[in-house]
Amino acid sequence: MRSQIRIAVLAGIGFALIPVCAFSAAQKNPNEQSIAVLETQAAQAQPREQCYLYAQLVQQMTELSLKSYAAGQVDEANQLLTRVQGVAAKVHQTLDPNNKRMKNAEILLSTTTFRLKEMLHVIAFDDRALVEETLAKVSNAQNAAMLQVFEK
Repeated sequence: MRSQIRIAVLAGIGFALIPVCAFSAAQKNPNEQSIAVLETQAAQAQPREQCYLYAQLVQQMTELSLKSYAAGQVDEANQLLTRVQGVAAKVHQTLDPNNKRMKNAEILLSTTTFRLKEMLHVIAFDDRALVEETLAKVSNAQNAAMLQVFEK
């Protein structure tokens, strides 16, 4: 009887930890390799899934750009921001009311917009123009995605 209770308690604890492990795996740090894989997936995905994958790509590239700025790699960060602008345009192009996970894509873009606004406060004045331009493009894509969400 005691062993059955112990097994039940351990199983309950194990099941309780599964979401924590899944969350931490989903929030792993982006790198160039994971971004390249995600770019390939987005390009080859079904049209209904592309918007969300491109939104993920925008988010991961922005996070990597933030890390590059923090590490003093300004040129690499600027290149990433230029790529973010191109991917934000792809998000805008792939918007469709029939897209899967449109709300999730809008949330990712909203979070990315917030992170870009934070970036404006910590970067050098010379680099602000590129960040502001990127912020404008991501914000436009986020607004268009929000309109798609509310049209449903």
